[in-house]
Amino acid sequence: LIKFNLPEVVDYHLPAEGCFHNFCFVSIKKRYPGHAFKVAYALLGLGLMSLTKHVVVFDEDIDVHDFAQVLWAWGNNVDPIRDVQILKGPIDVLDHSTNEVGFGGKMIIDATSKWRSEGYTRVWPKEIRMSEEVKKKIDELWNKLGLN
Repeated sequence: LIKFNLPEVVDYHLPAEGCFHNFCFVSIKKRYPGHAFKVAYALLGLGLMSLTKHVVVFDEDIDVHDFAQVLWAWGNNVDPIRDVQILKGPIDVLDHSTNEVGFGGKMIIDATSKWRSEGYTRVWPKEIRMSEEVKKKIDELWNKLGLN
């Protein structure tokens, strides 16, 4: 249903560690400035997704089910001043963190890479990846050194 309403969504994940509704990690095919925020607001308007407290939007190449990739992109792509929006809205009535029952704060985070058309004035770095050959050599070296 989500991909029907939002075809730019590649995948999404509501991790059990966040009691499902506390976090929504979503990857998108970003096409224009502000696209991540558009998707996040749309998700918060879909049925029970309206109870989600934290929506984090990632580029399409991030596996939102892999916490290592999620944290890497979140840590490397987010400037809290530029990429975080705080708002108020409906919250699960069982959520004890809010001052009012059923209503509280939400956070939207744009963890996508940034473009010049979004006001980003620097050159966005390309991700550096090891070749399989180098990775194999390093893995062998770590095994030799007992660091596996």
